[in-house]
Amino acid sequence: MPYTGGQMLAASLIEQNVDTLFMIPGVQLDWAVDALRERQNQIKLVVPRHEQATTYMADGYYRVSGKPGVAMVVPGPGVLNAGAGLATAYAANSKVVLIAGNVHSHGIGAGYGLLHEIKDQTGLIAGLTKWNANVDDPAQIGAAMHAAFAQLHAGRPRPVGIEVPHDVLEARAGATPADTTRWRDAATPPPAAPLDMEVVGRIARAIDEARLPVLYVGGGVIAANASEALARLARKVGMPVVLSDNGLGALSDRDPLAMNTLAGRAVFEHADLVVVVGSRFMNALHPSPSWSAAGTRFIHINIDADDLRAPRRAAIALQADAAEALGALADAVKPREVLTEAEARGLKEWAQAQIDRVTPQVDYIRAMRSALPEDGIFVNELTQVGYLSRIAFPIYTPRSYVGPGYQGTLGYGFPTALGAAVGGGGRRVLSITGDGGFGWNLQELATARKYNLPVTLVVFNDGHFGNVRAIQKRVFGPDNQVAVELQNPDFVALAQAFGVPGVRATSAAALQAAITDSLSQNGPVLIEAPVGEMPSPWHLMRLQPMPGVKVPDAGPHPLSSRPPV
Repeated sequence: MPYTGGQMLAASLIEQNVDTLFMIPGVQLDWAVDALRERQNQIKLVVPRHEQATTYMADGYYRVSGKPGVAMVVPGPGVLNAGAGLATAYAANSKVVLIAGNVHSHGIGAGYGLLHEIKDQTGLIAGLTKWNANVDDPAQIGAAMHAAFAQLHAGRPRPVGIEVPHDVLEARAGATPADTTRWRDAATPPPAAPLDMEVVGRIARAIDEARLPVLYVGGGVIAANASEALARLARKVGMPVVLSDNGLGALSDRDPLAMNTLAGRAVFEHADLVVVVGSRFMNALHPSPSWSAAGTRFIHINIDADDLRAPRRAAIALQADAAEALGALADAVKPREVLTEAEARGLKEWAQAQIDRVTPQVDYIRAMRSALPEDGIFVNELTQVGYLSRIAFPIYTPRSYVGPGYQGTLGYGFPTALGAAVGGGGRRVLSITGDGGFGWNLQELATARKYNLPVTLVVFNDGHFGNVRAIQKRVFGPDNQVAVELQNPDFVALAQAFGVPGVRATSAAALQAAITDSLSQNGPVLIEAPVGEMPSPWHLMRLQPMPGVKVPDAGPHPLSSRPPV
């Protein structure tokens, strides 16, 4: 008999080499889930405890493996719950596919009040993806899925979405082949334009002629697997490489030329040319570039034309894949030494000396880095230790650091770490969170235990939404705080209730020992780290500190004798 829509869906996923699906079943997905049951030897189903976790896990899976992460949820509340993870995947340039059930095809948009109906589910998904489609014929599912993956791999990495009504999943494809011409254009996106070698030549000459050229790299370099080309260019010229939050790991922190954004402040003060590769290069809170200076020329290289435009000031703009562009530039530039190794190491030491003053955060960071294996994966969160970790936690390899991107979704970290563990090939994942953020998805301890995932979770517990409290005290006065106190469970007992080993570490040394001990486990471990109120790290964050944050004098650095821009 002809296949059902559900069977077509399962077959099309396998055809696209999907071997893992993060999903939660429900009545509108019954025929798809039954078809997946039939193919369990070919596709693994990972079922968390909340739909929010399906897309977070798919995101984490992609970011460490480079393979598309695929999630499936029911319509309405399922899609709304999954939206947070999808928004984070969009912000972090992740290849994530959302498969969403839908109400009966004859009731879409009719307002009948069907189970899980929302007014414009398609429009909602469209706002969180770069391409999406609704399939209304079981025979079209294979072609639609082929188009979705073609779009997923075209241009800038971002999520795509496919909706299938439940009656379409239940129906059987017709006996005659379907007309799939509606998917033809989507399935064959236009090829990327060839690299413009004339523009590459102009950029190379600008680098050769600059007194102090600098590379600023974002997540696009990692998405393009461009680390080798980046290192070749940087070392040929002796150019400092300033790593954005999303670019961490693009060049090993052990390389003298790899700079965090704090060291980048000193470099940018003296740079007459900045080459921005694979980054939006935008201020986090205001619609302005991350850095601007009258005497500095900016060159922007990005696969997305939108990130080459105003308010950025590009003297030269090149729309291109980061690996292609960096490789061509490495061939074209002249060898020299912009920074001596002594200057480069001195800049890193200047930045580290400022970081070392922010205690106890830096003590915890040192302890975690010392305990985590070289090939371990670090999943950061929006917590006091996590903020400083953006510039203080050394990252040595691509795809071993996961951050929240510009979405800044509190609580994303733990479920994303679980997906990273699924995609990490057995590598230990160190996930940090605060007690506030952990509350979003603490039920996923059940998922960690069920699938025996190698995740070491550290919960820094200060009993508050710590950053909100810090901002309220700084902006409105030390006595003006509201809605920041938390009522927490006993986290160690909570972990044990889920069958997860739980321990409490009351110092940085104890935390290092606990993480080291966790490596001998073949599954999850929770470590609670009780902490008090911590000093603000925000004067050290980003190329330009946040307005209103006092920045202490950092003293002279190795480039101080050079003329500023």
